[in-house]
Amino acid sequence: MSTFLPTRWLAALPALAALAAGAQTEPASPDRVAAEAAASLSFRSAMEGYKPFVDEKPVPWREANETVRQRGGWRAYAKEGAKEGEADPHAGHSMPAPTPTPMPTPPKDKP
Repeated sequence: MSTFLPTRWLAALPALAALAAGAQTEPASPDRVAAEAAASLSFRSAMEGYKPFVDEKPVPWREANETVRQRGGWRAYAKEGAKEGEADPHAGHSMPAPTPTPMPTPPKDKP
């Protein structure tokens, strides 16, 4: 059965501190840090390449309706949406006609 012994943790603490101290490097001079930062930094605006919104003139509705009629109407657009070569996913389904349920007769009051 193992028990928690704080002395084991306290013994490991100086070893961890020694490892952390050994991993540190010499501090860099402020001049060298500033020179490296200036060389690696560059500015690029987020607005670079921005194209403002241009409101396009709408097509007159009669012209739009005529274009749709020439292309085959709404059925032509519906066919474009359906992928060719695929079977109708509802072809094998059949739903029986609902059977009418008789209305319950109201109870007759006794005279």
